Amino acid sequence: MTHRTLLSATAALLFSAPAWGVDWPAGYSKCANEGQTCEVGSRARNVSYGIKDKWVVRTVSGHVACTNAAFGTDPFRGRVKKCAIGPVATSTPPVTPPTTPPRPPVTPPVTPPVTPPVTPPPSSDASVESARSGWATQGGGTTGGAAAGATAIYKINSARQLLDVLKAEGDKPKIIKLYGTVDMAGADNGGPFRSAADQKARIAVKLGGNTTLIGLGADARLLNASVSIKGVDNVIVRNLTIVNPCDIDPQWDSQDGGGNWNSEYDGLVIDGSTRVWVDHNVFTDAPQTDAALPVVNGKLKQCHDGALDVKNGADYVTVSNNVFDQHSKNTLVGSSDNATEDNGHLRVTFHGNHYLHIASRTPRVRFGRVHLYNNFHEGSREAQVYAHEYSIGVGYQAKIISQNNVFDVAGATGCAHIVKNPGSDGKAGAILDSGSLVNGSALNLSSACRFSSAVGWTVPYSFTLLKASDVKSAVQAQAGVGKLSVK
Repeated sequence: MTHRTLLSATAALLFSAPAWGVDWPAGYSKCANEGQTCEVGSRARNVSYGIKDKWVVRTVSGHVACTNAAFGTDPFRGRVKKCAIGPVATSTPPVTPPTTPPRPPVTPPVTPPVTPPVTPPPSSDASVESARSGWATQGGGTTGGAAAGATAIYKINSARQLLDVLKAEGDKPKIIKLYGTVDMAGADNGGPFRSAADQKARIAVKLGGNTTLIGLGADARLLNASVSIKGVDNVIVRNLTIVNPCDIDPQWDSQDGGGNWNSEYDGLVIDGSTRVWVDHNVFTDAPQTDAALPVVNGKLKQCHDGALDVKNGADYVTVSNNVFDQHSKNTLVGSSDNATEDNGHLRVTFHGNHYLHIASRTPRVRFGRVHLYNNFHEGSREAQVYAHEYSIGVGYQAKIISQNNVFDVAGATGCAHIVKNPGSDGKAGAILDSGSLVNGSALNLSSACRFSSAVGWTVPYSFTLLKASDVKSAVQAQAGVGKLSVK
């Protein structure tokens, strides 16, 4: 046996451990500290690398370095890790053939050699919480992966691990806890996108039903990813920074408003799905903001699409306590005036969100019964990048109830700068507002903007409405990542 470490192609997964914290899985024995060499022997064995409930497991033989490089990740940054040897490796299911473009061989996730004790997670763990507000509490409520058993709770920090878990679990209840940076264009998932076709093949993170996807701590990030919740039910996304993806090949459309660059890929899209809760996340263009994009054909070569879209009959959705930062066209509810099948669906609540330097669409609504309350918007109509255009888009057959929202927008003088019909005059919707403020003065939507107030519905759920004067401080204190306890 040579000194070359024989690492299997098995994707490393992180497994949950009992609440008191251990440095390796049950049944393993320590073989080395970080920086040392673990002597495994001639037979392939499972070896863990980590500390304090956070470890990865690889199947190796011979001599393996107890290092980040050897295990392909750092499961606990800033802490000295340990290696431990487990049982002789068992066989794994056949490898699924790679799709085009080619990817490294992928083996479905390995089950831990010893199942952790089945103990209910502590009530303070946000990963098992159900939706507590808005439309996502209706239609039976939104629980995500709260029903997951101990073997369906994962801690992971790479694109390959994430894709393997999603494929293996399908629509079964599962909780996926991300930590660190998960990059769909990272080395473990094929590296930087090589072409438009390659980006299309590798950018999607498709969540199955009965899923909670949640970040650990305040620095869990998804890069080069378009999160797709399509045609499924009961999904929760919380405590993640989602960097809005940049299309590497935006297309010039000379027929679009005299010429525009059009790009693909939203940060997150809810498409035809029901019971979805999007809570305490950050959506941002940074670090690749529009300030860094070139001007071609006389227009900014825009590479970003939406941050968060809700479309194609999606229903019972709550978007709460998120920060939307530095983006142009932020959120669509309803994809087009022709999508008449959306009527009667698209029941969406937006509350407690912080819109920071967003040019438009917070949100733009067609058909939906949308409730907006206690959101805080700030920006400037004179900003060089992400200059404010409008906030609430009242599109075709929109039915919007707006309450105690606050708009601190430099240069905005009243309702006409905040509420707009972005479509044709003959295809307007309805909006009913109470208590909202523009730069400290009443929005006065009913008298200052000419929209119908005949929304035709009333809010069916209970909710806590803050006074407009309290909204700014409350949202700034509560919105975004790092505000939840995730075990």
